[in-house]
Amino acid sequence: MDNKKDRHSITGYILKLVFTVIILAITSFVTPGFSIAGLWSYIIAAVAISVIDYIVERFMGVDASPFGKGLKGFIIAAVILYLTQFIVPNMRVTVLGSIIAALVIGVLDAFMPGSVM
Repeated sequence: MDNKKDRHSITGYILKLVFTVIILAITSFVTPGFSIAGLWSYIIAAVAISVIDYIVERFMGVDASPFGKGLKGFIIAAVILYLTQFIVPNMRVTVLGSIIAALVIGVLDAFMPGSVM
């Protein structure tokens, strides 16, 4: 997905959604205080995180990448993860869990071809 056009195609969005679900599944498995139960909850969480990230980036001009934009991006990513639990059924996140999850997602995001946040 190096081509900018590919990232904005329906295939690009579907791939990003799939990678986001995979990263969320790994994150919920290894992160204390961060849990998601059920495939539909993972999918809804992936969509919600993408939408919230888009809104934050669009209106605040801040990239919410956990490592891409330093401490500010990391904190915003943790806040997005924490707020997502209020939208997604079967998702529970503590404050500390959202901080650890932002760290885990940042590390996983560096190795996956798609970008979660």
